[in-house]
Amino acid sequence: MARMRDFLRGSTLRAESPEESMDPRAEEAEEAPPYRLSVIDNALYVKGRRVATPSSLADAFEMLKNTPDSMAWIGLYRPRERELAKLAEEFDLHELALEDAIVGHQRPKADRYGDTLFVVLRAARYVDEKEEVAFGEVHVFVGPNYVITVRHAESPDLGVVRRRMESDPDLLAQGPQAVLYAILDAVVDGYAPVVAGLQKDIDEIEAQVFGGDPSVSRRVYELSGEVIEFQRATRPLVPMIDGLIAGADKYGLNEDLRSYLRDVNDHAITVSERVAAFRQNLQDILLVNSTLVSQAQNEEIAKMTEVSIQQNEQVKKISSWAAILFAPTLVGTIYGMNFDHMPETHWVWGYPFALLLMAAVCVVLYFVFKSRDWL
Repeated sequence: MARMRDFLRGSTLRAESPEESMDPRAEEAEEAPPYRLSVIDNALYVKGRRVATPSSLADAFEMLKNTPDSMAWIGLYRPRERELAKLAEEFDLHELALEDAIVGHQRPKADRYGDTLFVVLRAARYVDEKEEVAFGEVHVFVGPNYVITVRHAESPDLGVVRRRMESDPDLLAQGPQAVLYAILDAVVDGYAPVVAGLQKDIDEIEAQVFGGDPSVSRRVYELSGEVIEFQRATRPLVPMIDGLIAGADKYGLNEDLRSYLRDVNDHAITVSERVAAFRQNLQDILLVNSTLVSQAQNEEIAKMTEVSIQQNEQVKKISSWAAILFAPTLVGTIYGMNFDHMPETHWVWGYPFALLLMAAVCVVLYFVFKSRDWL
């Protein structure tokens, strides 16, 4: 406990962690009040039934100590360090887990610190209006007689989970591990609409690719980023749940909870496989699109080449006829100068000879160009 107090006392002086530097709430924290209450729900349960709703965290701590066989379920939304400090001092939460809960933006994982299991989950929901995936984050502290949830986004809606558990006292009576199962189940079930939305987007992209839409490359790139982020949220779940099942005997999970966890694990495996297939599909689509674009460019180049060849043929013909017509023009121009001292200007056969020379040159040039397929 002393170590925890030292950690909390020095938390404002510690160097900023890489995760904290990426926290979008960093600027918000500077402008926000130094402390605000963020307890969403605070309840005490005995044998699966709510027996008290403490008005403060201090009351919850006191009731939990004085009520035998009770379990506290405390839900927080974007809490400040002071609120988590109270919980840490009371429940002896490990400093590393506490720092992760404060900073946020963690990868899905399950770490055990003594009697406390710390679980990070990444929820996801598909936003139809924007055709994109929005991600949330929830941290769960699971102890012998308490569950503390810390959310950093609107999803998942843990109020629905709480109402579900309260409607099934037999399941809730199985303790904090049952609550963890219910949260896992809600997060994994929430992936189904996301998978359906991504599948719809991929189908639309395929139609765009084969329809020749030039803007499809950008959409493929953006969707690939969402799929990669979704894969980061879902892929660690399978080994995480496998670890929880493997430690069932050690940490007192009954057969019912094991069955429930195996069912959640099956769903997580299905989602993980679908997401991996989506990523491969997008890579294939990008490759097909590149091939189609290259093919279209080659066809365009071929058309341009064909036009250029046709133009070259026309230029050859024009040049050939220009050369043929240039020969008599040259002869006529020379003998049209009317100088007195020019050869054959006073020759009787001079005019017929000039005409014959023009015709001969034209015929020779014609056959020369014809032999070279210029005409």
